[in-house]
Amino acid sequence: MKAIKYLPILLLLVISSCSSVRVASDFDNRTDFSQYKTYAFHKDGIDKVEISDLDKRRILRAIDDQMTAKGFTKSDNPDMLVNIFTKSSEQVNVSQFNAGYGWGYGGWGYGWGWGPSYSTVSTTTEGTLYIDLIDARKKELIWQGIGTGVLTRDRERKEERINEFVSKILMQFPPQKK
Repeated sequence: MKAIKYLPILLLLVISSCSSVRVASDFDNRTDFSQYKTYAFHKDGIDKVEISDLDKRRILRAIDDQMTAKGFTKSDNPDMLVNIFTKSSEQVNVSQFNAGYGWGYGGWGYGWGWGPSYSTVSTTTEGTLYIDLIDARKKELIWQGIGTGVLTRDRERKEERINEFVSKILMQFPPQKK
């Protein structure tokens, strides 16, 4: 009975964990990020990314929107180059529910025994998006943001999900030195 009582909480946690994007970032502590005002996409690097051209355009538009909102300007002579990299993996999720042991009626009559057991198996695709910011003059990586979360194949939700990834990653840029 306790398992049934906590089932709604467990389902809520599973559903909410599917929609979250886990992010991290790293940067060069010696870099003065206030010197960067302009950016451009690193075409050679982005051309190597092995995702559909549609998804590339969605990601690049989302990055454009976030960088513009942060006050950066796209330029032919940029201070920074923006590069992306992606990877994905299939996640297999197995859930089991056992009703437990106790007194009850079964096929052979009344007595002690195990209750029903249920198992479900599902798969999800987890993706990781890396956004690299490179000093255009020195050609050195100055900042990297990483976002990992469950992907969707639903065309209607895909753009929304990509925007969520990019906004959460770039929320950590420029870094706040402590």
